Amino acid sequence: MQRIAIVSEHASPLAPVGGVDSGGQNIYVANVARQLAARGYRVDVFTRLDNPSQPPVIDWDENVRIIHVPAGPARVLPKEDLIPLMGGFSRYLRDCFEVAEEPYDLIHANFFMSAMAALPVARRFGIPLAVTFHALGRVRRRHQAQADRFPDSRFGIEDEIVRQADCIIAECPQDRQDLIELYGADPGRISMVPCGFDRDEMAPMDRAQARSLVRWEPDAFYLLQLGRMVPRKGIDNVIRALARLRFQYRVDARLCVVGGNIAMPTDQDVPEWRRLRDVAREEGVLDFVEFTGRRGRSQLRRYYCAADAFVSTPWYEPFGMTPVEAMACATPVVGADTGGIRYSVVDAVTGFLVPPRDPDRLAGKLAVLARDPDLARRMGRAGMHRANRMFTWQRVGDELAGIFEVLARQRPRPSGSRVPLFRGVPAAPALQQAGDPGGKD
Repeated sequence: MQRIAIVSEHASPLAPVGGVDSGGQNIYVANVARQLAARGYRVDVFTRLDNPSQPPVIDWDENVRIIHVPAGPARVLPKEDLIPLMGGFSRYLRDCFEVAEEPYDLIHANFFMSAMAALPVARRFGIPLAVTFHALGRVRRRHQAQADRFPDSRFGIEDEIVRQADCIIAECPQDRQDLIELYGADPGRISMVPCGFDRDEMAPMDRAQARSLVRWEPDAFYLLQLGRMVPRKGIDNVIRALARLRFQYRVDARLCVVGGNIAMPTDQDVPEWRRLRDVAREEGVLDFVEFTGRRGRSQLRRYYCAADAFVSTPWYEPFGMTPVEAMACATPVVGADTGGIRYSVVDAVTGFLVPPRDPDRLAGKLAVLARDPDLARRMGRAGMHRANRMFTWQRVGDELAGIFEVLARQRPRPSGSRVPLFRGVPAAPALQQAGDPGGKD
C-alpha cells in the first residue's frame, strides 16, 4: 500500500476548531493524515471547497495534500444541508481517480456523507473502503429528536454503507455496539481504534504557571469546559452544577468555557452563548463563569493544566477527544457516563463518571475533588498514564496502518456498477444551476 485517499466532506484539517461543525473530526483527519504520511504513505485529503480563495490543491504537510472538491457553493454550509451535494462530490472523486498518475490503494471515509460519496468510487475502481462514522444518525436522533436537522434518508444511507464498506472503524465499545445493534453490522468487519492526542501539544505543566498565563485567580477551584458550543454538549448542566457547588457545598468555584465560532463571543454572533449566559444569570453564577470564545491549539494546554477539574457532560458523545487531552495534562476528568467518555475515563480512578443532565450528581463529584486535592492529583496522574498508554495519535496511526495494509492485500475487484446511495436524494439547486444534476446519479 502506497497511496491513501482520506475523504472528509465537511471537516477540513484547515478549518479553525471550535465552530458548530468544526471539532473532533477535523482534528482526527489532520492527525490521521500526518500519522499515515509519517509511515511513508502518500495521503490526499478530499474535502469540500467552502471558500473561493482556497486553491484546488494544497501541499499541506510532507506527503499530505488537501484537495478541495467543488461541490455546491464555495462557502460554509451547515453539514445538514450537504446531502444533495454528495452526487457532485462523488463524481469529482471519480474524475480524480481516473486521471491519477498513481492509483489509490485505499479510501478512508470520515462521516456518513463522505462514505456516501466514496462508496461508488471504491466499487468502480476496486479499492477497499474503510469508514469512520464519527457519529451515527440513529443515535443522534434518539438524543436530539426534533432538533436533529438531518433527514430520515440518512438512516437508509448509513444502512447501505454498513452493508457495503470493507471495514468500519469504531471509536469505542459503545460505537461498536451501536453499529451492531442499530445497523446490523457484521462484527467481523468492525475494528475498534480510538481517537488520540498529540504528545507535542498536551502534557502536564505547573498549575501556578498555567494560571498566570490564563489570568485566573491562584486559589479558586476552577472547572474547565472545552469544546463546541452547541446544546448537546451539556454546558448548561455544568453551569447548574457550578451553582450547586458554590451555594450548597460552599466551594469557591469558577467555570471557564473555551470554545465557539469566534475568538470572543458576542450577543450578535453566538445564540448558544446568549442562552448559556441566561442560565448562569438564573442560577446566580454569571460573575463566576468566563466565556473565552475560541482559542488556538497552542493555547489549550495551559487551560487544561490550570484547571482543578475538566468537565464534559454531553447528552451523547461518539468518542470525545477533550477528556483524553485533559487526562494527558494530568487533570482529573468528570464526564458523562456515555459513549467514548465511558471508555476513556475510568470511574473513581482517572476521575468520575456521572449521568448526563444531572447537575446534582455532577456537583457532588466535583465537591469530592475540591475537598480532597490529594485524590485529585492521584486521579490526574492516573489519567496521564492511561492517555499515554492508550490514546496517542502514534498508536492510532499504527493501528490504522495495520488495518489498512490488510485491507489493501484483500483488494476487491472493480464492479463498474452503481451503488444505490443517491436514490431519492434531491438534487442540489446550486449544482443544477451549473448544469450538474446534483445528487441524482
